[in-house]
Amino acid sequence: MTPLATRLYPLLFVLLWSTGFIGAKYGLPYAEPLSFLCARYVLVIALMGVLALATRAPWPKDPRQWLHIALSGVLVHAIYLGGVFTAIRHGLPAGITALVVGLQPLLTALGAGAVLGERVLPRQWIGLVAGFTGVGLVVAHKVAAATALPELGAMLMPAVVALLGITIGTLYQKRFCPGFDLRTGSVIQFLPTLALSALVASQTESMVIDWSGQFVFALLWLVLVLSVGAVSLLNLLIRSGSAVNVASLFYLTPPTTALIAWAAFGETLTGLALAGMGLSVFGVWLARK
Repeated sequence: MTPLATRLYPLLFVLLWSTGFIGAKYGLPYAEPLSFLCARYVLVIALMGVLALATRAPWPKDPRQWLHIALSGVLVHAIYLGGVFTAIRHGLPAGITALVVGLQPLLTALGAGAVLGERVLPRQWIGLVAGFTGVGLVVAHKVAAATALPELGAMLMPAVVALLGITIGTLYQKRFCPGFDLRTGSVIQFLPTLALSALVASQTESMVIDWSGQFVFALLWLVLVLSVGAVSLLNLLIRSGSAVNVASLFYLTPPTTALIAWAAFGETLTGLALAGMGLSVFGVWLARK
């Protein structure tokens, strides 16, 4: 990437990725989580498939690359997104979901040495711990209000599965298929993601969708902004940067989401949350410095 892109792409990725809560907020009242995601995957496959054919984008020539790209897609999309949406639909507060998934950069750093041979410097460890602490401060008021929920343990399980999916998926993609065409690669990633999600949804959900205007807006937002925009940027960042550098960006998602929710929906920002935002930014800067 060019020097300008190196600076702008991470910031743009964080901004786009942080708007995912908009889709969940507006769409989940009208569809069960996996059914919602299946509709999203169908549109992404159709859109990127037409784009790949129209532009004659290259497809992988090695069958093993097809397998690696497909498996990375299942981990990053089917497991991660399915877990997050299921957790939210089952009542897990967004703050706790963010805190659980916020462990991803630390887990990625632990695996980066063994899987990728990357050396994680002491400065980066300090930045990762600071970033996670900052996330904890940002969502502290939401976590405190939810600790008394009687079914909290059961609601945590989908979020833990999502955490493992995004962590293993990031390491796997960086190790086995860091570079692929974003148009054809998206099709290869989302086809098995759709198949697995539809299989599980057919056994656990009614798969009935209320196609209200609000749901259509949420669906199009997730397809165009998240699955096309943010995911394409994520793939570019995985291709060009270290696993730790990419993973550390996820610490900026909860603070950015909180700012968007404050500006768009009038949600309150506590002094503790503002301090956490500053600590998260400092942690990411230290981890990526």
